[in-house]
Amino acid sequence: MGITLDHLIVPAADKDVAAAFLAGLLGLAAGAPSGPFTPVRINDDTTLDFDDRHHAQPGHYAFLLDDDAFDALLARLAADPDVEYGSGPWNGWDRRTNDLGGGRGVYVRDPNGHSYEFFTAVP
Repeated sequence: MGITLDHLIVPAADKDVAAAFLAGLLGLAAGAPSGPFTPVRINDDTTLDFDDRHHAQPGHYAFLLDDDAFDALLARLAADPDVEYGSGPWNGWDRRTNDLGGGRGVYVRDPNGHSYEFFTAVP
């Protein structure tokens, strides 16, 4: 079977708001609460479980997307002027993409201060 990441707990000030934010970026739906968590299933193997029982500490979470998913993400970002995103980390939230590693990439700051990185594979 090898090794597969099953789930990751993401600290949040409000688990439902944080889960809805990430799910909305990716065109997904947040799941029903499960115990103390609000899950977002990223793919068949991995779930991010948002947890608001403890203090939210900003983290960095990176996602590899195919070109269609990346284009859809960019369209959602462009439609919401309140979401901070950009080519960062050096340029901050300039509402642009980057070409680090030869693909396309963008960083998004969520309401808890987390940095989500979305990038495409090198062609």
